[in-house]
Amino acid sequence: MNKWIRGTNATVLSIAVIGIFIILTIFLHSLKGFQLDLTKNKSYTLSEQTVTTLKNLNQDIHIIAFTNVGQSTDDFLTKQVTDLAEEYKKQSSKITFDQYDMLKQPSMAKQYGVDQSGTLVFELGDKKKNINFYEMFNGQQDGSYTFSGEEKFTQAINNLTSTEKHVVYVLSGHQEYPLSAMTILNNSLQSENYDVKELNLYREGEIPDDASMLLLLGPQNDLNDKETELINTYLQNKGKIYIALGFNKDMATKWKNIDSIMNTFGIQDQHAVAIEAKQTSLFDPLTIIPEYGSHDITNKLSDYNLITMLSLAVSLNADESKTDWTKSLLLKTTDKAYGETDINLLTQSKTKQDDQDIKGPLNLGYAIENKDKKPKAVILGGSTFLLDQDIQNQGNKDFALNSIGWLQEQKDQVTIRPREGAAIQQAVITPSQANTIFLGTVIVLPLLFLIIGGIIWWRRRRG
Repeated sequence: MNKWIRGTNATVLSIAVIGIFIILTIFLHSLKGFQLDLTKNKSYTLSEQTVTTLKNLNQDIHIIAFTNVGQSTDDFLTKQVTDLAEEYKKQSSKITFDQYDMLKQPSMAKQYGVDQSGTLVFELGDKKKNINFYEMFNGQQDGSYTFSGEEKFTQAINNLTSTEKHVVYVLSGHQEYPLSAMTILNNSLQSENYDVKELNLYREGEIPDDASMLLLLGPQNDLNDKETELINTYLQNKGKIYIALGFNKDMATKWKNIDSIMNTFGIQDQHAVAIEAKQTSLFDPLTIIPEYGSHDITNKLSDYNLITMLSLAVSLNADESKTDWTKSLLLKTTDKAYGETDINLLTQSKTKQDDQDIKGPLNLGYAIENKDKKPKAVILGGSTFLLDQDIQNQGNKDFALNSIGWLQEQKDQVTIRPREGAAIQQAVITPSQANTIFLGTVIVLPLLFLIIGGIIWWRRRRG
């Protein structure tokens, strides 16, 4: 009788376990598309810019990967690229994705004019954009690499779908930062459909009609009177300007024309370098992590806790008597900061707060709107964050591009962009080590559990 009861219990328990397994399988299958990203840097979560781009996509885009399956050195890279393409396909019904083997289907490669494996083609109607897999991977000196595939994917889609191009002119001739020192900013602007050109007003004598905006980035000399007249005329009409000042020992005595342009909007250069004793980067009092003001440019950066860093920034002040312009504070220091007005002392790498200095908190950036609430200018007290060596830090690039996007009234470009993935280090193992891992995990461990189970069964049977 007892044997019959034990057998019945075992049968019922087995059926219950199988039933739970089936129900759990059906439940998990119903969660199709659900995924939980537990990686530290959210490596498998698409950025807000990508999600918005895919959400607003109203044209069919075909992504085609041309690979060479079997080339072991490329398989790992290929998997990351094709996995990302599958993720884009999953996020938007407008995306289709196909993968072709260059050796098995050469006719497809010929049809798309592709002659190299590891090529990705984005196709929208008769428009195409090709990206080589290697463009998405950045090797590091220690042998690791980072993956920037999402940035390249989203840029390609934006390039294909956008129908308008904004021409922005970067002023030169006053020892501003050259475009060669801002290649990341330049490339990022071009990928967001800006046409970036240098403009030397002294040589050209006019501002081209197609100028959507002027950028004055880190000037070391003042503008001359004629250049100032051209810029003021441009700004009186449809023109917009982005000014990012840089430290210069003569700014207090020789910068009357740049100051006058800022004064047009009610912004004053206080000619004092911000010294932050409390909130700094790497304990450098001249490298400041400012607090954000509430504005479209900065709100998402605050939400994502992405900081912007400025070095050798000068403090600004708003003249509230000029009511023609709405001046929104973008960046400010803590109240522990002060503005060093003794520039000669600062050039000797010395500073000490005295009665002549400006007490904090200091204002370091403003966004300007006209009476019609249209963006007109962005004026910043610092510019080093635009340089290649700094722009990838934290929120620097997003702050720069958000500011320009806001000026151009491109709401979808005031966002958080894809981040470059954390460096991935591949483990290099020998064939014998690989065999050991295989035998241990596939043969030894399962066999060990079988033996233990067999021993337990045998002892219970004897007991």
